[in-house]
Amino acid sequence: MTTSATAPHAPAVEAHRATLEAAVAAIRDRAFWSPHPESPRAYPADEGAAAFAALRDRRFPLDDQPGTTGWVGGEVSPYGFPLGVEYPHPDPDLLLPAMRAALPAWRAAGPETRALVCLDVIARINARSAEFAHAVMHTTGQAYPMALQAGGPHAQDRGVEAVAHAYVEQTRVPATPVTWTKPQGRREPLVLTKEFTAVPRGIGLVVGCNTFPTWNGYPGLFASLATGNPVLVKPHPRATLPLALTVRIARDALADAGFDPNLVALAAEREGEGVARVLALRPEIRVIDYTGSAAFGDWLEENAHQAAVFTEKSGVNTVVLDSTDDYAGLLANLAFSLALYSGQMCTTPQNLLIPRPGIATDQGRKTYDEVVADLAAAVTGLLADDARAAGLLGALVNPQVPRRLAEAPALGEVALASRAVSHPEHPDATVRTPLIVKLSGDQPACLTEQFGPITFAVAVDSTEDALALLRRTIREHGAMTVLGHTTSAAVERALTEVCLDECAQLSLNLTGGVYVNQTAAFSDFHGSGGNPAANASLVDGAFVAPRFRFVEVRRPA
Repeated sequence: MTTSATAPHAPAVEAHRATLEAAVAAIRDRAFWSPHPESPRAYPADEGAAAFAALRDRRFPLDDQPGTTGWVGGEVSPYGFPLGVEYPHPDPDLLLPAMRAALPAWRAAGPETRALVCLDVIARINARSAEFAHAVMHTTGQAYPMALQAGGPHAQDRGVEAVAHAYVEQTRVPATPVTWTKPQGRREPLVLTKEFTAVPRGIGLVVGCNTFPTWNGYPGLFASLATGNPVLVKPHPRATLPLALTVRIARDALADAGFDPNLVALAAEREGEGVARVLALRPEIRVIDYTGSAAFGDWLEENAHQAAVFTEKSGVNTVVLDSTDDYAGLLANLAFSLALYSGQMCTTPQNLLIPRPGIATDQGRKTYDEVVADLAAAVTGLLADDARAAGLLGALVNPQVPRRLAEAPALGEVALASRAVSHPEHPDATVRTPLIVKLSGDQPACLTEQFGPITFAVAVDSTEDALALLRRTIREHGAMTVLGHTTSAAVERALTEVCLDECAQLSLNLTGGVYVNQTAAFSDFHGSGGNPAANASLVDGAFVAPRFRFVEVRRPA
């Protein structure tokens, strides 16, 4: 570890130094590691419920943030009740200068100090994971177990991962002055002293999403903060609370470490106000992180020229079914992947490419129709009990999803109808099981993302045709995930070649407890940044390096 220019209070340094060292090692060897326990037993649910209840029906405690012009709110839980929380509505002309004024001292602190303070923020968030779980559940519709894990320790892992990458990228050059000597033959050598400083670009803007506010928000937030940039967090208006809690905790930790809390601020908005579009073009905003629709992501990339823009957008995730030696495991694994959070994940499979003649299995050859019928039966069995189904499906997060679900049967032949599930604890929640629709590979519907619990069983003439359709899909529309099932070495090579050519993350023959729509921090890359679904990967060096530049000062020795 290098020595920083300045240091925060000792607890924030020493308590997290080992975590930083272990995180740096983990991103290099890509083995399993996490600083955060995953078991729900580590996070008392009752305490979290009480803390969440204490936040409701009042103004969120963020009175110290400058530039507040009023208060906004309006979040409604997908489980059927208003949260009643109000947040400060900022004036950018007042808030952004205050944030910019906090930058010089944070820049001077150096990469190590910034990393350790960021880890202190994440540790404080982890201590309140059960509170975050309720906040995530009642803004996104995730079931509580998923909200706890994905919105809690898994999101925090992604934040630590971003900090580790930021630290590594900033410490590639010496942290202390170096002497440069160039021999001149018989003349005196040329001697200079050189200093190198990692200089942040400016204020970062994190545009949060409705479905995974912390999991998708933390990589950009902590990558920017750890590289010296103040961060303005603009949550989705339907999922403000988890990121407001994050901002509050970050401000407290920064102040305790002796830094200006205005290094992190909240930009809450009214539904439909469009604050992100205004902020994204402000000259003070030099880094933008966005997760959401392709339309706005494309707009950011095309218009926010003053900023480094990182986007995760929509894509069409595909499964190629060629053959398997564990047919039952394939069906169970795929059924779970389709049902998890009602398909409201950017990694959920949508198109299942199945040859019409069928696939070879350990149970004999299965025709296209048999595979689709067996998968429908697996999904039905998995979700037969409403209580269990509700715990896996969660609730639909916005009105567009049930509308899309209602329209999808007209696109083809329904192999499995979606049904309403009665939530045992929240009767007003909108819970739906997955829909499976049969399509032909030449139908355009399968080349459009259908966000939500909608799956297309796409009939193709052969595995070769499946690979050709996969290539076209990734190239034209992008994919966050690709899954293949095959026992053929030749097909595996061909499938891998497509994904290498089109830059898509590939999983093969998943039949156990690892699912295609889940990725592990410190090991898996979420997205590649190399196809239209996303221009960045969470998290690699390219995700953090553009957030700062090295500035050199040279002097005669």
